[in-house]
Amino acid sequence: MALSDAILTRLLTLHPKIIDLSLERMHSILEKLGHPEQHLPPVIHVAGTNGKGSTVAYLRHIMEAAGLKVHAYTSPHLVKFHERIRVAGELIAESNLTALLEECEAANGGEPITFFEITTAAAFLAYSRTPADYLILEVGLGGRLDATNVIDKPALSIITTIDYDHQQYLGDTLSLIAHEKAGILKRGRPAIIGVQPDEARAEIERVAERVKAPIAIAGQDWQAYEQHGRLVFQDEDGLLDLPMPQLKGRHQIDNAGNAIAAVRKLDDTRITDRHIADGLKATSWPARMQRLGQGMLSNLVSPESELWLDGGHNPSAGRVLAQAFSELNDRHSRPLVLVWGMLNTKDIGSFIGSFAGVASRVVAITIPDEENAVAADVLAAAARKHGLPAETASGIEAALKQAALSVPAPRILICGSLYLAGRVLAAHGNEEMTKVSGAGRR
Repeated sequence: MALSDAILTRLLTLHPKIIDLSLERMHSILEKLGHPEQHLPPVIHVAGTNGKGSTVAYLRHIMEAAGLKVHAYTSPHLVKFHERIRVAGELIAESNLTALLEECEAANGGEPITFFEITTAAAFLAYSRTPADYLILEVGLGGRLDATNVIDKPALSIITTIDYDHQQYLGDTLSLIAHEKAGILKRGRPAIIGVQPDEARAEIERVAERVKAPIAIAGQDWQAYEQHGRLVFQDEDGLLDLPMPQLKGRHQIDNAGNAIAAVRKLDDTRITDRHIADGLKATSWPARMQRLGQGMLSNLVSPESELWLDGGHNPSAGRVLAQAFSELNDRHSRPLVLVWGMLNTKDIGSFIGSFAGVASRVVAITIPDEENAVAADVLAAAARKHGLPAETASGIEAALKQAALSVPAPRILICGSLYLAGRVLAAHGNEEMTKVSGAGRR
């Protein structure tokens, strides 16, 4: 076990709740650490329900194509905790992570603090001590009371598409959820607003007006769409004709649009249209409609089969995934078999219902070593309720072997949870996972 693993496991004991939204503990530890949040490069703060990670990835790759140094903070991790903290373009080194965690643990002095709060403080320390041109900072959960929301004057804020998720913390209407997400908007600081349901957009506009934050809204102030196999972006400054993103799925046009709109709003002369194009072509982001290549798991299915992975886990993620694979089937027809696992904090019926008429079979599994996993037989029953033939399997490998029996050779999609996605990536690459659950510790 890596030393950082042992420290992370110890940090879990400092607060009885996984999630306890508040800024008081965060302000306290940052004061003890000498306020690293006040010594950061220009911050781009990103909130939303869907597309946060992809938007961050597009932004980072565009900026790096321009030769800029970029810090990036994302969560949850999939395989290794180090994925969360990217320092000047590189994943944080084990020795650096260990030293920072120990420093934060000592400064906290055993006081109650959540896992996400203390690890976010460690990330701020890392970013404050290494020069960079920008920090792209992804919200962990919500926005208003999220541990990242201690930045008073971000260079720019972004709110990606909002949908139902984490209702137990954020509220049970889109308006309430949007209110929490819009809590990252700061007085006088510009913001990019991605494609939104009407109810969410209206609430974001209300919050923006109250804090006098100038906003640019998708479909109103800027547009991103596909035309003749190209991505077209248009705003008040003109039109860009760009290559389609490397990431798959029509929803990635929206996510790329968020990043392009952000770059245009920053008006950084170091970033040209050519850098935007190069960044779109270079962007990768694991477990987002990812086609798995050769590895341990691909050996379990025939060479003619396709093996895909996606960590989307809420109703809108189910809808965009189903649409994407329906369109893929229109171009190249073959049966779609889902290998499906989810957590009990998610709306399993709304997720799987989107695949009715799209998937030919469902193989349900209980996510391994996850106390909040929905039992495979419960998932299978939910799938059958939506008219999908469903069976269960004892684990990931068994599920793939069962899925591979479809004739002709199927398109297999492993889906339903970022935690499941992490398990899959670790097994496929024969890697050891960080012991602390990625999905459970935002």
